[in-house]
This record gives sequence, structure tokens and C-alpha cells, in this order.
Amino acid sequence: MESYRTFAEVYDRLMEDIPYEDWCQYLTGLLKEYGISDGLVLELGCGTGTMTELLAGQGYDMIGVDASQEMLAQAMEKREESGHDILYLQQDMREFELYGTVRAVVSVCDSMNYILEDADLVQVFSLVNNYLDPGGIVLFDLKTEHYYRDLTGDAVYGQNEDDVSMIWENYYYEEDRVNEYHVTIFLREADGRYRKEEEMHYQRAYSVEEVRAAMERAGMEFVAAYDAGTKRSATEMSERIYIVGREKGKHAVRK
Repeated sequence: MESYRTFAEVYDRLMEDIPYEDWCQYLTGLLKEYGISDGLVLELGCGTGTMTELLAGQGYDMIGVDASQEMLAQAMEKREESGHDILYLQQDMREFELYGTVRAVVSVCDSMNYILEDADLVQVFSLVNNYLDPGGIVLFDLKTEHYYRDLTGDAVYGQNEDDVSMIWENYYYEEDRVNEYHVTIFLREADGRYRKEEEMHYQRAYSVEEVRAAMERAGMEFVAAYDAGTKRSATEMSERIYIVGREKGKHAVRK
């Protein structure tokens, strides 16, 4: 089963509790602190484009990359409504290609947790390093092992709306540090009957040291790991963290 196919149709409605505006404020605050207040910014795993739109509204020139055609279709509808000049590309973040470099790369909503293998994480960072301007910044969030193991664990969650219901079965495999989501969605059709769809999602928990090592293997500079929403250093009790890395290896052209 592929991820984010049927889920894309109802993703925004079922995820209305995500505080995107607060996340955007935090994200832009960090970007500005690291000297990036405008210019070209890439969002990896942009999904339905909610954060992409918010960042465009803050004055950034946005590119959104996502592997799901269905999620990007939702993002493009938002672009038509907002009129923002956003470029969307359907690409796997492990293989993405751009036409040039960008000032920053961002990724939110635990998109990076979908990278399950160390080698793939290094590959993503290698591409990020390649497409960043000299001294450019990568900024992304991660759910932590504490979150998967201690807060969600093996549990079942349900959500019911007027014309859509979802059952979310969660399993955490501590030995591999992989979290499995089995999502069952019931969509009411025009004739009143419900259509059942199922998707499987897998995410991996990474320690800060593993991320640091992957960045350094990719040639990047690891800068910081923050407890989400704060400037405090991430700890083992953090539920979500933000990682900051910097491009390394290029040299700015003197004018």
C-alpha cells in the first residue's frame, strides 16, 4: 500500500489541530536568526503545501518537493487560491534535483522521519548540501524516540467527522526504532455508502548523534538541535526536535 494517496483527500481536515501558524513563526524566527530573511527556500516533504504557503506569505520564494502526486494536487489547489508563485516538484527527497541553489532547506511535520535507512539519510543531506548556497542553512523537525516509545507506543486512535472517519493503529518496534502507522479511512460517497481505504506509514526515530554523524558524512556542518518551539538544547525527553545544519564546502563568489 502506498502512503498519502487516499489520505491526501482528507489530510488537511483530519490534521486541523496542527498549529502550522505557530510552527511557521518559530521556523521563520530561526531562519532570520541564521541570516535568512528572504530569498529562495526549498521545503522537502511539503505535502499539501500548508507550510509552503505560510512561508511564501512571509516573503520567501518557495519551492515544494514531495513524492506524493495526490498531496501535491492539494498543494496546487491552494496555490491557485492564494496566487503565490510557488514551484512544486514531484520528487523523492532522496533523489531530488533543482535548477540551482537555494538559501535554505526546511522540512516539517516529521517528513524526515520517513527516511528509514542511515545511508538514505546521508544521501538526503548530500543533496541538501549540494543545492544550498554557500553557508546556507537546513532546518527540519523530527519526532523522537521518547515520543514514539513513551507517548504513542502500541495504541489505536479514532477520529470521526461528518463524511469521513479514520482509525489509526500505531505500533513501535523498539529494536529497530521504527514506528508503523496503519491508517484505515472511511469516506462517504455521494450515494451515502462508505468507501474503505487503507495505508501503511513507517517512520524511524533518530538520535541527535546519529543525525550529526549523517550530516558530517554528507559533508555538512551540524549546528544545533533544539527542543521544538524553544531555543533550549534537545534532550532525551524532547518529543519533537529541530535540527539546524549548514552548507559546507562551497565558497562564496567575491564581487
